[in-house]
Amino acid sequence: MLKPLRQGLPPLDPAAVSDAASCALPARYEAVREARHFTRDTLDKWDVGDRFDDTCLVVSELVTNALRHAVPADPGCAEHAAPVRLDLMRWTERLVCAVRDPSQETPAPRDSDDFSAESGRGLFLVDSFADSWGWHPLGGTLDGKVVWALFRLRPTG
Repeated sequence: MLKPLRQGLPPLDPAAVSDAASCALPARYEAVREARHFTRDTLDKWDVGDRFDDTCLVVSELVTNALRHAVPADPGCAEHAAPVRLDLMRWTERLVCAVRDPSQETPAPRDSDDFSAESGRGLFLVDSFADSWGWHPLGGTLDGKVVWALFRLRPTG
C-alpha cells in the first residue's frame, strides 16, 4: 500500500534556491485549470521543460485533491475563505510543487480494486510521476497542511 511521507521536504540547500512562485487558488474546480496554466507559465519562464508533463499532471492531482477533500463544502464556513495555495520552487537540480490546504487530514490513497473507477487514483499518479512526495502539517497560527512533490531536473550547462 502506498504511504505518503509525513515529513517536510528532503534537505535542500536554501542558498541554491533559484526561483519561487506562488498563487492562491479559489475554492472551485476551475482552479485546477488555473493551477495548470500558472505551472505552465512559470516553468516556461524558468526554462524547465524536461519535467513539464509530469509536473502539470501532479499539480492537477494535488489541487484536485485539495479542492475535493480539504476545502469545506459549506460556503458559510469560515475555513472556506482559506484558499488553496500552489507554490513552485526551483533549485539547481530540483523542482518542488507544494499545495497548501485548510485540512488537518492525512492524505491517503483510496483502497480500491476497481481500476475502471474515474477517481481515486490521484495519489497513485503523484507517486508514479514525482521522484518523491509527502506532506506535513502547517505550523504556527496556520491551520492545514502542505502536500508536496519533488522532481529531479537535468543539470543545466
